[in-house]
Amino acid sequence: MAGLINFEDENEVKQFLDNLGLEYSFQCYKEKDPEGCQRLADYLEGVKRNYESAAQVLKHNCETNGHAESCYKLGAYHVTGKGGVPECLKTAYSCFIRSCDTEGKKSVDACHNVGLLAHDGRAMEGGPDLTVARKYYAKACDGGFAPSCFNLSALFIEGKSKGLEPDMTLALKYANRACELGHVWGCANASRMYRLGDGTEKDEKKAEELKNRAKELHGLEKERQLKFGE
Repeated sequence: MAGLINFEDENEVKQFLDNLGLEYSFQCYKEKDPEGCQRLADYLEGVKRNYESAAQVLKHNCETNGHAESCYKLGAYHVTGKGGVPECLKTAYSCFIRSCDTEGKKSVDACHNVGLLAHDGRAMEGGPDLTVARKYYAKACDGGFAPSCFNLSALFIEGKSKGLEPDMTLALKYANRACELGHVWGCANASRMYRLGDGTEKDEKKAEELKNRAKELHGLEKERQLKFGE
């Protein structure tokens, strides 16, 4: 094993990084290791700032190896046209679906993105598909992704205005779940539903608890923003 790197020596650091790139390339293309390909893509993106090459590695690792994180990142590239890939929401959508349907580091995030694109409709042939949006929001929510739980709750509340049957019981269920996961508006909506008796019996005590939780989360968010701005 090589000795410790002197990170104050620019040439030594450069040599170390170049060797790292060669190692990841060997893992990806010679050993055919999907994780090695992902490491290579991260290296090209984060260290070399070579987004075009990173995009090609992501494409290879997604299409050939079905690697969930690479499919997710390739989808994100297609949203903006990063790395010279075509800017195409339909292609991004297919990448996100592939990532969502494969267990991986970014699968839950990918499921949420599928829900967003189906909800928005710009990636769909016939416009918004709220049945698909609900399905993928539910998968992401089950994986602990708070914004999906909140969006799912909103869809069940909106109901007929969005072309689907409303279901206030499920709307409350997902608002509560979003709140449990730290989503301030999930707590606020759940509080309001308990106060009005939407999807449940009226419960002023529960409504007040959730209202206070929403205030607490809002305060924590403001505190984080202040610290970030320091």
